[in-house]
Amino acid sequence: MASNPHTAAVADGEDEVRFRRYCFCFGPEKGAHPYSARLIHIGSAPDNDLVVDSPTVSRQHARLEFVGPGYLLRDLGSKNGTFVDGVRVMEAFVTAGARVRLGTAEMEFRLEDETVQVALSRAERYGQLIGRSSQMREIFALLAKAAPTRATVLVEGESGTGKELVADAIHQHSPRREAPFVVFDCSAVAPELIESELFGHVKGAFTGAVAARKGVFELAHGGTLFLDEVGELPVDLQPKLLRVLETGQVRPVGSGELRRTDVRVVAATNRQLEREVEAGQFREDLYYRLAVIKVKLPPLRLRPEDIPLLVKHFLDEAGSQSVHVGFETMQRLQQHPWQGNVRELKNYLERAVVLADNGRIETRFLTDRGLGQRAGADAEAAGSAQTVEADYDLPFKDAKARLLDTFERRYWLRLLEETDGNVSEAARRGGIHRKSLEYLVKKLDLRADTGEDL
Repeated sequence: MASNPHTAAVADGEDEVRFRRYCFCFGPEKGAHPYSARLIHIGSAPDNDLVVDSPTVSRQHARLEFVGPGYLLRDLGSKNGTFVDGVRVMEAFVTAGARVRLGTAEMEFRLEDETVQVALSRAERYGQLIGRSSQMREIFALLAKAAPTRATVLVEGESGTGKELVADAIHQHSPRREAPFVVFDCSAVAPELIESELFGHVKGAFTGAVAARKGVFELAHGGTLFLDEVGELPVDLQPKLLRVLETGQVRPVGSGELRRTDVRVVAATNRQLEREVEAGQFREDLYYRLAVIKVKLPPLRLRPEDIPLLVKHFLDEAGSQSVHVGFETMQRLQQHPWQGNVRELKNYLERAVVLADNGRIETRFLTDRGLGQRAGADAEAAGSAQTVEADYDLPFKDAKARLLDTFERRYWLRLLEETDGNVSEAARRGGIHRKSLEYLVKKLDLRADTGEDL
């Protein structure tokens, strides 16, 4: 073990950060949670690295990051506060043995003997991806290693985080850069037509097939195929995709002929596919075939230090270098929850540039949707409304996804409330299988909303 675990070395154009593994201990009955990541997020929402199941813990409560001098714990605007050794803090360095309390949930911070090494790219961009945060620089380092290989890549992240940009960057930095880069959105095609779109069809294969047509696998031959929203792929089609990935051969619909293709696949989803696998909604073997290399893009709200760099990039891209963003406006941009992530930020800036007076973007241009409010405010306001309004500032697919998510949550919350949290009865009334509703309860985090132990 290194004599000083808090060191950083520079080699081969990258920062190599070394730090000791750490863990949070909740007591002998609940055990310890060890981590090797340089940064973790803590809260009650299921997408956190450390999920704390307590009604006093906010959905995104705090984050812990190794920053060089030590381990910095930062409160993320929680309702009930973050405490270190009995003192409420917004941010504080924690040492071995420190008692940490989130709301009323208590734990001990411990350091372990094992030393971890994490490579961080020194660059602030990779392809069209931009960021100086440790999360993004770690992703850049991973992509630089993955791009030259043939390995399939699975990109997970919320809508608007830049999943297609990851796929494009991999393609542009690979030996396939001169070959086709083909994008296929699994959610934009009717389920009965997806097989034909993927693998092609012969003339007369089905009603309307008046001519033979190549699928996206053949169109991407020699290059890269980006399968967006792969989590939407029908279950009955998943074995066929797996077979193509394993054999490199496609069979067009209506044909008995196998055709060889040479395609590197990058897939993306805004779902948590591991949970889909647990719920039986996605094949486990296909998941592992896709996730040879896994990239998890952080939402913009969890990397506010990247926002000034993104703002400058988007203003330069729009030819608005003379437009100035004031200090107060920049602060509010960094505090906004950005549910639409980088895409939403770009949309705001495009509108603000049009409205700017004397080349200056003021806060007043950005307040019409509650910019600067805490992340949960929008959700609480939406929950009290009787109708669901579309967000016309977002692209159609993102606006539709948000509407459906809101409807789905309200529908099942209503049934669970009416049945006093009885999952079997709520599933019966809703006309779905109990296991499907159990999956939705986890996916939508309905336990916290209903207050019931479901």
